[in-house]
Amino acid sequence: MNCDWMTTKLSVEPLQRRKPGATGAGENPALCRLPRLAAPSDRPFSIPLPSSIVALASVLVVALAACSSSGVSDTAHDSTAAVPTDWAFDLHPEPATATSAMVVTDAPLATRIGVEVLREGGNAVDAAVATAFALAVVYPEAGNIGGGGFMVVRNADGEVASLDFREKAPLGATRDMYLDSAGNTTDLSVTGHLSAGVPGAVAGLYEAHRRFGNMAWVALLEPAIQLADSGFTIDAAVARTIRDEAERLRRFEASAALFLPGGDPLREGSHWRNPDLAAVLRRIAEHGPAGFYQGETADLIVAEMQRGGGLITLEDLRQYSAEWREPITFDYRGHTVISMPPPSSGGITLALIAQVMQGLDVPPDAWHSTVGVHFVAEAMRRAFADRNHFLGDPDFIEIPRELLLSNDYAARQRATIAPDRATPSSTLTPGLGLTRNDADASSPRLSVRTATVEDQAVATQPTRNISVPAVEGDHTTHFSIVDAEGTAVALTTTINNLYGSAVTVTGGGFLLNDEMDDFTSKPGEPNLYGLVQGEANAIAPEKRMLSAMTPTIVLASDGSPMLITGARGGPRIITAVYQILANVIDFGMDIGPAVHVPRIHHQHLPDVLYYEPDGLRASLADSLRALGHRVEEREGYVGTAPAILRRDGRWKGVFDPRTGGRAAGY
Repeated sequence: MNCDWMTTKLSVEPLQRRKPGATGAGENPALCRLPRLAAPSDRPFSIPLPSSIVALASVLVVALAACSSSGVSDTAHDSTAAVPTDWAFDLHPEPATATSAMVVTDAPLATRIGVEVLREGGNAVDAAVATAFALAVVYPEAGNIGGGGFMVVRNADGEVASLDFREKAPLGATRDMYLDSAGNTTDLSVTGHLSAGVPGAVAGLYEAHRRFGNMAWVALLEPAIQLADSGFTIDAAVARTIRDEAERLRRFEASAALFLPGGDPLREGSHWRNPDLAAVLRRIAEHGPAGFYQGETADLIVAEMQRGGGLITLEDLRQYSAEWREPITFDYRGHTVISMPPPSSGGITLALIAQVMQGLDVPPDAWHSTVGVHFVAEAMRRAFADRNHFLGDPDFIEIPRELLLSNDYAARQRATIAPDRATPSSTLTPGLGLTRNDADASSPRLSVRTATVEDQAVATQPTRNISVPAVEGDHTTHFSIVDAEGTAVALTTTINNLYGSAVTVTGGGFLLNDEMDDFTSKPGEPNLYGLVQGEANAIAPEKRMLSAMTPTIVLASDGSPMLITGARGGPRIITAVYQILANVIDFGMDIGPAVHVPRIHHQHLPDVLYYEPDGLRASLADSLRALGHRVEEREGYVGTAPAILRRDGRWKGVFDPRTGGRAAGY
């Protein structure tokens, strides 16, 4: 593979802002233009509705019927007219377009490597493997071999699969390991050696290649090895994140030497090499997973653990394996959605939101209307209440998967949403208090209990580097790929926080994750992302921590891939993915506006409806507050979602301007 281009500096274009001019649509706080309830399709469960809920649903249906004369048009509607004029991003960006294949990532060099692999005859999984290893070199804030992730693939022949290479708790982990003597949580799960889980990235990428890859394994690591060995030019985005995290990185000698040479953060335009990482990648290329989980690299990891009081041992590394899981699949308005199952919460939580919203006939002008935002926020609130209570590692806990994915359950949840007021999160009971007797007793996996108080508590899109407030802090990275045969890959990988644990393996040149914070250190207490979770995600040896990663592929009515997406952003991953899905399917947006328009977020607790900076009209915020929502502007954005859409016989790719990146294809 010709990799001569890797040492060239990519041009950086300024942030493309939307030009002022069009005024935001006026907001009518009247609750007349309500979506109509649609009848759910038959599912295995038949859940009786309490009379109070039936009565409320009847009131809602009457209200909807009364609004049928509101004159909602079935014609095309420009939803972007509802965006505030001071919103940061261009609402109609020019996507990359291609007839055969497309790659979209958060890092321009990684995108270029993915496209090169496809041109050389590799398939989408080959390109994903090469892209992921490249990200470990050029995107150290999130790209990794010291973390883990999830992959969803849909083959050209229609086969679908989902791969879990999430990190695991070390054998020496204990339930209360992050509590002090008074029983309070500490920051040991966020920074330092003790925060690291057993990495899964290398095992996962190898397993994906073993099952689906075409090209030689060694060839797929060659570009990343050359980048690490010969070096590349640091761009503004990488320089900024290193500067933002300098104090954390400075605490660990190997990290300081790698990212703060001479005591100062790497600067934009500097040439950066990582020969230690190149050596590790060569061992992985030659020996596969054994080049990481055994031998010299494994010894380096364990020595680093011993140096800083971490828990990962040679036995932890030897025992690690990636697992194929049954994908989450559900229908959404005539489309099949394929997403990731537990220990990712992404697929089920996405389905919980979508199934509630699917029962509503959403008019084209409902985007960022009072009623539109109200119903989406209420669906998110309920989905996250269930997520935080029921979901965890399926190898350790029983998950009521069939119930949570049933249309009957969605109908019951939908009936609890009042059209004229917000539901306080403190009043919600995860699972609606259902027990096994409320559902089909033949479901062997159903185990639902009432919540406790603690539980509730080449064609190319221009490259840009966008300044995102450091408060975003949750630096996962997602990429989307489709090849000329129609195989699609959505892959999300992470080391959790920005630069993970901040610990670089001495002699290895790679960062370790701080994924142990994704466990529930203390049920009822918020983690790094403010999520308040229950016993299902408590720490246990060899357990995989719950994730919000949501790699997702959407099929058109003919069964062909239509939308490939996913995101970074902690729990905001899930809500970002749903909004892109709805923007395309419900509101007819092209992929550019679907990704670029403002987003909202609700995660049950804290009981706050968040919106992005300058992303909500004041009149709309006031209308939502009048319904009882606590509405707040976030300092950072709601997810970053590189996405690909099939439209008019062509692939269209767009990176998310909230972070930057590149979309390219041929």
